[in-house]
Amino acid sequence: MPELPEVEVTRRSFAEQIAGAQISSVFLGKPLRWPLGVQPDALLGRTVQAVRRRGKYLLIDLDQGMLMVHLGMSGSLRFAPALPPLGPHDHFELATSRGLLRLHDPRRFGAVLAVTGQDDPVAAKLLGALGTEPLEEGFQFDAFFRALRHSSQPIKPLLLGGKVVVGVGNIYACEVLFLSGIRPTTPASRIGPARARRLYQAIRDVLQRAVERGGSTLRDFSAADGNAGHFQLEANVYGREGLPCKVCGKPVKLLRQGQRSSYFCAHCQKP
Repeated sequence: MPELPEVEVTRRSFAEQIAGAQISSVFLGKPLRWPLGVQPDALLGRTVQAVRRRGKYLLIDLDQGMLMVHLGMSGSLRFAPALPPLGPHDHFELATSRGLLRLHDPRRFGAVLAVTGQDDPVAAKLLGALGTEPLEEGFQFDAFFRALRHSSQPIKPLLLGGKVVVGVGNIYACEVLFLSGIRPTTPASRIGPARARRLYQAIRDVLQRAVERGGSTLRDFSAADGNAGHFQLEANVYGREGLPCKVCGKPVKLLRQGQRSSYFCAHCQKP
């Protein structure tokens, strides 16, 4: 599932190229998670001004309104002057004066929504409950630590929930908890200041490094320019069940929390 690093990498890979482009046609394939919300012709002639990100949503600002794009579980965007003919898993495409922007989504859990802006009721409902952006200045340790102290939830699902800090997906939660020496099942309220500080810094460091590495490509993720990610190649614990821990040499373990896989080292990560 594309997470914050993959969405940010996608944004960076086409934002500058599409800025200033005028929309000339819109293609809709099979239904996605949510309907577009307007007739496709309503987007014709509009100009792309910028591409932003909030959590896992790409926000494409138009001269009138905004498009919200979510990649779902298997989606990826491509942007190029020309692309191959549409395939069975290509479900949305904008033809613009600067190239084609196409959403490829085999499982169709992604979505493209046309809204009037970030204050639109639909946008506000989807974005309003999101936590702090971890790579921006608003992510401050004191507020983060207070949120941990007020929650008895295990730390791994708390991070995945996105209300304390947004964008720490499953791969990255496993990695930041390993670097912090915290077991995934540890109640958030039991994490003291020193370990919380390590966790806070690990969130920033891991997500920034993941963006620099182009995200993680486990199956078919690629950025809008077609490049795959490489962060997964340097993971300490994710996907390494039974293999020796890179620090202590003991086997990496796997447990299930809800429907998610949590990889950890029982020696290096304490309850």
